[in-house]
Amino acid sequence: MNNPLLAAQDLTKSYRSGSASISVLKSVELTIEPGEMTAIVGASGSGKTTLLQILGTLDMPDAGKLIFQGQELTGRSEPALAEHRNRNIGFIFQFHHLLPEFTALENVMMPGLINGGSRTKIQKKAKALLSQVGLEQRMEHRSGELSGGEQQRVALARALVMDPALLLADEPTGNLDSVSGQRVFDLFKELSASLNLSVVMVTHNMELAGAMDRCLTLADGQLQ
Repeated sequence: MNNPLLAAQDLTKSYRSGSASISVLKSVELTIEPGEMTAIVGASGSGKTTLLQILGTLDMPDAGKLIFQGQELTGRSEPALAEHRNRNIGFIFQFHHLLPEFTALENVMMPGLINGGSRTKIQKKAKALLSQVGLEQRMEHRSGELSGGEQQRVALARALVMDPALLLADEPTGNLDSVSGQRVFDLFKELSASLNLSVVMVTHNMELAGAMDRCLTLADGQLQ
């Protein structure tokens, strides 16, 4: 049997608030298969973003294991985790976090340039991705010249420029109107299918969540 792309085993996480300890995640178990689209829903403050950050190694659990393609990540050094994130994971957030002084093309190229790749190859890949998300005519525009939906599509292209196996999305349509949000979500589905890309999306949009391969609810610190 093949290994899952990502396995979270017995994850726990708590935070200090004054003298009190607030438990956010309680023995969370989650397995993500290659090419699978998984929605995580739950009430505000239930720990969805915390879980997503741990899956992406932006945060570490207090206990438990995180295994990616059969290799355990927990316990690795921060430089090793940074390399893992750059090579294997794409991130999309509610706000696009584009660099305003750069064009759409330059924003998409940025992860590859930071990684020290060939500028020519990275530019070619970035142009192809921007065309794939329908922005071939907007490559030389800066973020302030793009609509919200266009900015989020640039962010999606940027997240994919390093050919990640896993895309983690935190409310990626939450700041968009319904039409733009649906278009961005449709791109997620199209790219997941064509690239065998695993997607884990935190969302409050139950209609979008229901259109994914499965929908899990985070409540009382556990996935249901």
